[in-house]
Amino acid sequence: MSIFSDLAHQYIDGEWLAGTGSWDIIDVNPYNGEKLAAITVATVEQVDQAYRGAERAQREWAATSPYIRRAVLERALRITEEREKEIVEAMIDELGGTRPKAEYEVRLAMEFIRESLQLAVRPEGRILPSPVEGKENRVQRLPVGVVTVISPFNFPFLVTLKSVAPALALGNAVVIKPNQNAPVVGGGVIAKIFEDAGLPAGLLNVLVTDIAEIGDALLTHPVPKVISFAGSDRVGRHVGAIAARHFKRTVLELSGNSALVVLDDADLDYAVDAAVFSRFVYQGQVCMAANRILVDASVAEEFTEKFTARVRGLRTGDPREADTHIGPLINSFQADALTALVDQAVESGAQALVRGSTRGNLVEPTVLAGIPEDSPLLSQEIFGPVALLVVFDGEDEAVRLTNATPYGLSGAVHTRDVERGVRFAQRIETGMIHVNDSTIGDEPLAAFGGEKASGLGRLNGEATVEAFTTQKWISVQHGRTTFPF
Repeated sequence: MSIFSDLAHQYIDGEWLAGTGSWDIIDVNPYNGEKLAAITVATVEQVDQAYRGAERAQREWAATSPYIRRAVLERALRITEEREKEIVEAMIDELGGTRPKAEYEVRLAMEFIRESLQLAVRPEGRILPSPVEGKENRVQRLPVGVVTVISPFNFPFLVTLKSVAPALALGNAVVIKPNQNAPVVGGGVIAKIFEDAGLPAGLLNVLVTDIAEIGDALLTHPVPKVISFAGSDRVGRHVGAIAARHFKRTVLELSGNSALVVLDDADLDYAVDAAVFSRFVYQGQVCMAANRILVDASVAEEFTEKFTARVRGLRTGDPREADTHIGPLINSFQADALTALVDQAVESGAQALVRGSTRGNLVEPTVLAGIPEDSPLLSQEIFGPVALLVVFDGEDEAVRLTNATPYGLSGAVHTRDVERGVRFAQRIETGMIHVNDSTIGDEPLAAFGGEKASGLGRLNGEATVEAFTTQKWISVQHGRTTFPF
């Protein structure tokens, strides 16, 4: 199977189809510019076809034994394991990430499929007491119906499967709209895995398209009940507003502006390791990445010296080469925008402790310091290899600076006193924060999501069950209710 020639299609109601739109999305290798595939966009009519097929198939799937659903997920896991190397190679080509990043993404995705095996048989009904004599209250947990998954380019395989696998396990059907920069790894590859695992036709659909072609049809269509979206807060606000207007539930995983905080008693060498990874993994194109690195004034000089030395040693280049740390940004628009952002910051007075150059989509790492506290740079998400160093004086100021952002997705704090770190973490307005670790983390059982402009809702573990199921109350009166008239 050639992934890009075989899977660069729409997958609608169990069939691999060409889009019926009038233009193509071009899938390009961001490192060398090689054209991987051209996919004609899906139209509004094909959106309706996918949703109607999903709606029909879901009714029977919901009535299917959860053990049968689990068996399909088991086969999907086995197929993913068998194709791991092939998926990794495709991921390097389509996303421009290094091999370790691709391997990490696929292996973590498999952990989420494993957790979904248990979700298939986890939802249980409850019998609740009633204040009414003779009444029995039964509460059932049921699938919502059809779930729309709109996924990002940076971790398309993982983030998509985080919603797709549990939604299917719980008895739902799914329509995926992958990011235009990852239509195969985030769409076609996943559809093929489940097709080969024996998932009945219609339960999983992939629509490669764009708002320029279909407008808000994915959001306004009457069939989907839940929209699971991961991407920028700008688009997420639109998704949330449209969904709410149509009484649809949303799970929104949006932008971040995470801080990694180094307190005065931190293990500096370890903190440097964590900071370099947290900022520069996958070129910094990660919502949980440490945009800001906050360092106590008493250790700032030593930390800065060690951190900048490590950053200067990072190699930018071909993601296929073993010694490459930083590959290309996803496209030229992002590379140009990031370069302009750095130029503007330096012109406005920021000090470039490390100043990388830009060659096509390759953007070398930059470290900026001396940024005024009121600079917009400190409160926005930077999706690329640019680190902002901020010095603080004491723990209270560290808390204030960390919280001085409209976002609240992730974070980290480094200290030799674990309980001090926990107390600090409790003061931070964020959905996730890690003591003595990276800002980047995701696990199948731990609730994942953000506060403030970083999103709504949670995924993983019990939160996933809440996201993709609904509850129905059925009461039974075994006696006779006395009515007032």
